[in-house]
Amino acid sequence: MILFTFSSCSGIIIFVLSPIDSLSPIDRVSPIDRELFIMEELLKVLEDVTDEVDFTKEEHLIDDGLLTSFDILQIISALDDAYGISIPASEIVPKNFNSAKAMLALVNRLQQEG
Repeated sequence: MILFTFSSCSGIIIFVLSPIDSLSPIDRVSPIDRELFIMEELLKVLEDVTDEVDFTKEEHLIDDGLLTSFDILQIISALDDAYGISIPASEIVPKNFNSAKAMLALVNRLQQEG
């Protein structure tokens, strides 16, 4: 299957033919599906750290004491490895680790700043 894309620059239209198979799975989905895909990947990373917490439902992981300081260190290391980011000490605060959504927002922000 071939994907047709075009761009216009200075009135010139350029068509690019590229095999759709060359696109990664995440590039083939809508922005909403993309966010869900990324969240699923994050949940896998978190569950590899600890399977004792339901990261899909919990919104107060730190505040409710569901994660230990050792869990947080493991999560930081796993996020660094999985997403190629470096989490600075200034970002290691409860609001960034209280939920999977908060961690996803942190990862996205650090990747954009990156």
